[in-house]
Amino acid sequence: MTLVSKTFELYGKTYTLESGELAKQATGAALVKQGDTTALTTVVVSRERKNYDFFPLTVDFVERMYAVGRIPGGYLKREGRPSDKATLTARMIDRPIRPSFPDGFRNEVQIVATSLVADQVNPIDVICTMGASLAMTLGGVPFEGPLACVRIGRNRETGELIVNPTYEERAASDLDLELAGTRDFISMVEAGADEVSEEDMLEAMRFGQEAIGAFCDAQLEFVEEWERVNGEIVPREYPLDVPSEEVHERVFAHYDEMATALRDADKLARQDKVAELKEAIRAEFSEDELVEWERDIPVQLKKLEKQAMRTMVVETGERVDGRAADEIRPIMVKPGYLPLVHGSGLFQRGQTQVLSVLSLGMLNEGQRLDTIEPTEGKRYMHQYSFPPYCTGETGRVGAPKRREIGHGDLAERALLPVLPDENEFPYALRVVSDVMESNGSSSMASACGSCLALMDGGVPLKRPVSGIAMGLIQEEGKTVVLSDIQGVEDFLGDMDFKVCGTERGITALQMDNKATGLTFEILSRALAQAKEGRAFILDKMLAEIDGPRAETRPTAPRIVSISVPVDKIREVIGSGGKVIRGIQDETGASVDIQEDGTVYVGGTGESVEAAVERIQLIVKVPEVGEVYTGRVVSIQPFGAFVNLLPGKDGLLHISRVAQGRVEKVEDVLNIGDEVEVTVIEVDDRGKISLDRLNKPEAPGGGHGGEPRDRG
Repeated sequence: MTLVSKTFELYGKTYTLESGELAKQATGAALVKQGDTTALTTVVVSRERKNYDFFPLTVDFVERMYAVGRIPGGYLKREGRPSDKATLTARMIDRPIRPSFPDGFRNEVQIVATSLVADQVNPIDVICTMGASLAMTLGGVPFEGPLACVRIGRNRETGELIVNPTYEERAASDLDLELAGTRDFISMVEAGADEVSEEDMLEAMRFGQEAIGAFCDAQLEFVEEWERVNGEIVPREYPLDVPSEEVHERVFAHYDEMATALRDADKLARQDKVAELKEAIRAEFSEDELVEWERDIPVQLKKLEKQAMRTMVVETGERVDGRAADEIRPIMVKPGYLPLVHGSGLFQRGQTQVLSVLSLGMLNEGQRLDTIEPTEGKRYMHQYSFPPYCTGETGRVGAPKRREIGHGDLAERALLPVLPDENEFPYALRVVSDVMESNGSSSMASACGSCLALMDGGVPLKRPVSGIAMGLIQEEGKTVVLSDIQGVEDFLGDMDFKVCGTERGITALQMDNKATGLTFEILSRALAQAKEGRAFILDKMLAEIDGPRAETRPTAPRIVSISVPVDKIREVIGSGGKVIRGIQDETGASVDIQEDGTVYVGGTGESVEAAVERIQLIVKVPEVGEVYTGRVVSIQPFGAFVNLLPGKDGLLHISRVAQGRVEKVEDVLNIGDEVEVTVIEVDDRGKISLDRLNKPEAPGGGHGGEPRDRG
């Protein structure tokens, strides 16, 4: 096997594809570069077919900290649990690849993408999908490829669309759109946007589809060079599960019964009816037949349910719960659902119910990110939880699964564009959305519930956000777009298309598509129908809470910001942090100082005012003519030092401690005495000279009148 490398330029960026040197024992391996950012992607297909009734695909993204020249934190000093970003990258690779394999493929497939270099200029995530596609192609793996993933940005000032923007270009963009698929159709979309219109989003998706085609062509050109150097790629033969015609006929003889069982608006009742029917169908097979067709029977039972549901929709226009295609389930909204917490909202749509709860904190309580990305942290955190009880099941409760991380990220992106700037609202914000019951669209319910919690907590959102999940059924040459899909329509349908936004435009979008016949005309219909649905849902929300509350809850911390001169920061912090710790311990407030001199003070009750006063006293520079009651902290032969403010002492000269001549300062003052003084001079080095008010007579009948300055 000889190394083959090909460098090319597309849309103003330079890319390199390589294979033949690394990971040669894998089924396929490819190295992909954008600039100096480098990812190695491998694929291994098991030799034996697994006895599953599903496709066993695993995708992992390995985030190596050496890619940015850093040693991992923690005691072990090695990479541990994947970061949220690594999990989202693995999902980005998985989602377009999974539907590209043929039906009946049961050999185990594992794709591993490893970060080798992260140049802090070009993101690494989107190029990994192209690497996986090329690795599978070179390994002779059967799939509908080549595939590619691109990110589309849009310059906020010029409106120019950018393919695979750098981090700097992304920061200046009002759109962050990721698309994946083949040159002919899109299978995955993920987007965050700053209230972008449906028309502009569709234009960006068209542009992204063209870019995907260009990257697919680049892979085909590389394959031609590979075959010229290393010989023709021979597709590997993998046995597929071929459905038994006899099993199909016997199972589908119960079509009408399945169609009847599906017609129930209650999810659990419908599931029980469908499960009961499937068990009755299985009972018609003998024990030997159950063993012989142990994979065929579950597959055909699933197909029966899928076919009955889809045919019902396209032929009668009726959904399993009796709704029309564009009808939204009943909505219940309750802002301020919980007492004492900083903000809360209960959102229910049909049999999907989510409770979102807001917590406010100091900016330094935001999440610190230890990844290969240049982003070091984030101020707003949305966390989505899907406990097993929400679907009436038992299961493990612990660390979030990939799906939970993905749904949490989607709702987070939906609300980020409408959050106030930290200068306007200097808080870290955490929203937890607990799914209480689920029958589809729980991620969109969490976006709506989180908006309610933020408004209930007094967070001054620019505009409220709502979200809706759209579906698609393509059957018998007919196409039906569904609004507010429930679980069975997501599971058995062709598309899951989630759209969030305000009245002005889209803020987040996510799509997984299984239909090769998805056109931009259908996407346009889906976006228009989603816009109507979002407006309907938003009206229901605003009927209960018409906007953010005027103030934060009394239980929430109150945070104020003040500015101090940069050269005074050290004085506020003190040696080893002694001063700032003292302020926090004595007042009970939290103090966070930024490098630019901005100081955030947070707390409850009177603690904030007390801490602010302490800080202002520390940075205050006494001015000539100001009067202070100070304490004597040091006595020298030439005078006494009097503490005026924290860290600020002035010199009261011996000639100014009393009326008349004073031989020794100790004859008039002792350490700890309080004296009333006025500032008479502040020199260019900041040294303060004082004069005593209400001077006593000098002891021993000293010379009367004004004191003589002894220098």
